[in-house]
Amino acid sequence: MNVVIVKYNAGNIQSVLFALERLGVTAVVTDDKEQILSADKIIFPGVGEASTAMNYLKQRSLDKVITSAKQPLLGICLGMQLLCNYSEENNTECLGIFNTQVKRFTNTDLANPLKIPQIGWNNISITDNPLFRNVKDGSYCYFVHSYYAEINESSIATTHYGIEFSCALNKDNFYGVQFHPEKSAETGEQILKNFLAL
Repeated sequence: MNVVIVKYNAGNIQSVLFALERLGVTAVVTDDKEQILSADKIIFPGVGEASTAMNYLKQRSLDKVITSAKQPLLGICLGMQLLCNYSEENNTECLGIFNTQVKRFTNTDLANPLKIPQIGWNNISITDNPLFRNVKDGSYCYFVHSYYAEINESSIATTHYGIEFSCALNKDNFYGVQFHPEKSAETGEQILKNFLAL
């Protein structure tokens, strides 16, 4: 199986590579357009800041490559957020696959202020989707983020942190997860396995 990880200036690539290796898959890390579009599966990881990442993608026409993908594509963390319409992080127009906005967590309850970013394990409420085959509802995944995607028609899983937000999205061949499956133990491994089996 030919799996490509999109190489750009916001990839948390090493841990994703290791997670795939544990599943017996050797992925190619590349920003080559032909190589990306000829892959069986595309992984679009991300850690960092939205506007810098979007500028980098546009300069290399990787924005067009990602949105024209016909094979299963998985955005992780910032990668998922960049697949949405817009992010409040530095007022960034994103790729527009998922029709929703990415907002910053705010402290509405000052008596019990949220720690921002959310860092650590939180449970996910899942829907019936091939990405979650053999995953238990309420399973715990590992999160690191200050911004979240609002709940919308593409939401396939939600998490509560101050508010309910989308922790997984799916539209056509595009999937996104806010948590880090590569750092989410057995649950994350199963989700990656499911993605590779799509």
